[in-house]
Amino acid sequence: MEVWLLKYPFILFATHNDGKVREVADILRTFPHAFRSLNQVAPHLKAPSETGTTYRENAWIKAKAALPLGYPVLADDSGLEVEALGGAPGVHSAYFAGPEADSRANNLKLLEAMKGVPWEKRQARYVAFVLLALPDGRSYEFTGTCRGYILEEPRGAEGFGYDPLFYVPLLGKTFAEAGPRLKRRLSHRARALRPLLPLIPDLVTLGEDGRGAFPPS
Repeated sequence: MEVWLLKYPFILFATHNDGKVREVADILRTFPHAFRSLNQVAPHLKAPSETGTTYRENAWIKAKAALPLGYPVLADDSGLEVEALGGAPGVHSAYFAGPEADSRANNLKLLEAMKGVPWEKRQARYVAFVLLALPDGRSYEFTGTCRGYILEEPRGAEGFGYDPLFYVPLLGKTFAEAGPRLKRRLSHRARALRPLLPLIPDLVTLGEDGRGAFPPS
């Protein structure tokens, strides 16, 4: 069992992505007051270029950029891997349609790339790599995946990224149709984050007023 002599006021989530912040807040709602995002702590800290060739490398790039602030850092990287595209877009998922692309542009490019691909060959998986890096040099790494299929048209208004196209057979709907409660049962990010929960009480000084750094979802 890990023992920390020093506790921290919170864990810093190294992202400016509001959609990701909301999803992680929902997954880790047991300890909502244990986390803050870069938008709250260092909104002007420029996001580093994600030049890694793996999810792990990109997560470490984000963590190293935030660690000088002096807090434990939660960093992640994730992507969509489509079998018919040889695993693409993968680590390039956020910028599949170009460096300034938004989710709509990325989804349109994916649909174009998958045009004419039969259902049985539209298999894909979401992958999430999660890293908890401490100022003392220790770190903890977790990975989660979720399998599904790429639809021929978007469905649903919840979620973000490729969620409107990612159909999960176990749910019978896309992540964008499922909503946060169902999504956190099966999502790649939820599966990667859950092993982190037992570490939090010994790492963070938890408040007693029940107020969270993240707003309730």
